[in-house]
Amino acid sequence: MNLRDLDYLVAVAEERHFGRAARRCHVGQPTLSTQIRKLEAELGVTLVERNPRRVLLTEAGEHIVERARAILREADTIRELARRAADPASGTVRVGLFPTLGPYLLPHIVPVLRDRFPRLELLLVEEKTEDVLRLLDTGRLDAGLLALPIDDERLHVEPLFEEQFLLAVPHGHRLAGSSEPIDPSALVGEDVLLLADGHCLRDQALSICRLVGATERSDFRATSLETLRHMVAAGVGITLLPELSVQPPVARTEHVVLRRFTDPVPSRTIALAWRRSSALAAFLPLLADAARAMPNDLVRMIGGEGA
Repeated sequence: MNLRDLDYLVAVAEERHFGRAARRCHVGQPTLSTQIRKLEAELGVTLVERNPRRVLLTEAGEHIVERARAILREADTIRELARRAADPASGTVRVGLFPTLGPYLLPHIVPVLRDRFPRLELLLVEEKTEDVLRLLDTGRLDAGLLALPIDDERLHVEPLFEEQFLLAVPHGHRLAGSSEPIDPSALVGEDVLLLADGHCLRDQALSICRLVGATERSDFRATSLETLRHMVAAGVGITLLPELSVQPPVARTEHVVLRRFTDPVPSRTIALAWRRSSALAAFLPLLADAARAMPNDLVRMIGGEGA
């Protein structure tokens, strides 16, 4: 038994298809199939149930895959520890973040990270929150930029900044007539445009709506913040936008008026999370501090060296 065979087995388990698993492992399908059969012969048990339509794991296969994932994570940890011992700020860090944050945060923090860690390769993966957490759990990500709360005791959570929500309304709307902050109670009775299921921003906006007495417009759900923005510009309704999504370099959208809220201002807290057992546990706090070094007038920073 070797790590390569375990890697093949985990790929088959996750892809449920020998061809896709082979492509993921950068080998031919016959090679992968042969190695899986050799592993089964060595262990004396069938791991994979093969049929023309799909690939299933046997009960023994499910248990062994679970242990194989743990072994592969430990092997990655050993390799990473060796690399980091030589140069803590080099190598590759895989960071996941969700779609309503990534495009708006990265222009501010990537230049800082490049300046502080010129030998670091930063691989950024944009996925919905639940997928970032899953990839963290399986070891395919080193860290995640996520909105609190994060309920997983296996993760260390480092709060970075608090991001306020703004109200976006079309020109001519009853709430568009002033530049002064408005009380959240002004949303009572309004129908708010929201994102589709699976976006954490949807849940955050829904909680605000319930708090102030607004409701969701049920016949429309967007797949991106840009869609929401253009629907507001078209006069379809109003929405809540996170602060970074309306800051330069994001261009202003014509026919959309932005209003800030009075205290208590609706907001969300963004954090960097990583496995407590990670080989990068000594380096990732430095990455978190670098992320806090973006311009202070954008959001309210939390913690860090200057706290």
